[in-house]
Amino acid sequence: MHTRIIRSLTEVDAAEWNALPGAEAPFLRHEFLLALETSGCATPATGWDARHILVREPGGALAGALPLYLKSHSWGEFVFDFAWAEAYHRAGLRYYPRLVSAVPFTPATGPRLLAAANEPRAALIAAARALAGSLGVSSLHVLFPQADDRDTLESHGLMPRLDCQFHWRNDGYATFEDFLAGFTAEKRKKLRRERRRVRESGIECRTLTGADLDDGLIGVIHDLHATNFARHGHAPYLNRAFFAELARVMPGNLVVELASLGGEPVACAIMLRGADTLYGRYWGASGDFHSLHFELCYHRGIDYCIREGLARFEPGTQGEHKLLRGFLPTAVWSLHEIVDPRFAAAIGEWLARERAGRQEWLRVAATHLPFRRADIPARLDADVRYRLAPED
Repeated sequence: MHTRIIRSLTEVDAAEWNALPGAEAPFLRHEFLLALETSGCATPATGWDARHILVREPGGALAGALPLYLKSHSWGEFVFDFAWAEAYHRAGLRYYPRLVSAVPFTPATGPRLLAAANEPRAALIAAARALAGSLGVSSLHVLFPQADDRDTLESHGLMPRLDCQFHWRNDGYATFEDFLAGFTAEKRKKLRRERRRVRESGIECRTLTGADLDDGLIGVIHDLHATNFARHGHAPYLNRAFFAELARVMPGNLVVELASLGGEPVACAIMLRGADTLYGRYWGASGDFHSLHFELCYHRGIDYCIREGLARFEPGTQGEHKLLRGFLPTAVWSLHEIVDPRFAAAIGEWLARERAGRQEWLRVAATHLPFRRADIPARLDADVRYRLAPED
C-alpha cells in the first residue's frame, strides 16, 4: 500500500474522502475540515499545520486516511497536557511541536482511523510513527477516538488516557415531559422552574438550520459567540468566514438555537448534527439572562433530539451541572505515544493513576443524577463499569 502526506484537504477529492468509513461523521467530512482551513481557523499560522495521511491501494483507490496536524501548542484540543510540556521545559527538552490527530476545536468522540480493513489501519499508524520520527517531534496524540479506533491504537502500543464528558441518551422519549418523568419529584420541579423563568422573561427561542441563516444572522451568531470568548479573556477559535462557509456547504448539519428579546437576538447556541447525534459546540449572549444558558444549550437540545429522533446529545466538555439535567457521566479517551523513553515511562505511570481516580470519580458522579435510582443503571456507559450502591 502507498502512503502520502498532504498539507491541505484540497489535495484529495471530496467525494473520495467522504466515501471513507467514518468520514460521514459531520466533523470528519471533507467540507467541514476544508472550511476550517480555507477560513483561516486551522492553518499553520494558528498552530494547526496539516499533515493528513492518505493510504492508497496498489490500483490507486483511497483505502484510508488519518486527519493529522503538526501542533505548536495545545490550545483547541480539550485534552490537557500542559503539565507534560512544563516537565519537558524543566528538563531542558522541547515538547512542541508534536503530532495530533484530532478535529480542531472539537472535543467530540468519533472516527480517527478512516479505514475499515486492518491493513490500511495499520499502515496509517505506521505512517504516523514514521512521520513523527522524520520530523523529530516529542510525541503522537490521537484525541477522542471511537471505541474500535481506541482498541486498535492501544493494541499498537499507544497509552490510553481517560476523561469524562456528560452525554444525554434518548430512551425513546415522546416528549420532554416524558424524559422528566424519570426524575425525582424535587429535581423535576427545579428543571421545570428553570424553563419557566425563560418564558416568563419574554424571551422567545427558535431553532434554525444553516439554510435559514443569511449574512446578517451569521454575523449576529458569530458576534454573540465571540462575546463569550471575550468574557474569558481570549479570541474565538472560529471566525465569521467559517460559519458562513459551514452554512453554505453543510446547511442540514448546522443547528442554531437563537433567543430574542423584543425582536432582537440576545443569545445563541451553535450545534452540529450527525445521523444519530446532536453535538453542542458554542454559546454566546449579549447579557446575563437567568437560566437562558441552560435552556438554549441543554433543554432545547434535548427537545430537538426527541423531535428529530436522534439517539444522543453531546453538549461539549466539562460542566458537572449537566448531571442535574439528566446528562450521564460518560467515558471519553485519548491515546498517546511519547518518543523519549524516560518521559514515556513516567507519563505511563501517571496515566494509570489518573485512570483509577477518574473511574472512581465517574462512579461517584453517577450517584448525583436526578433520576430515580431504579432508572439509572440501564442508562450508564458500560465502558466505565459503574458500581452503584443499592438505593436505601
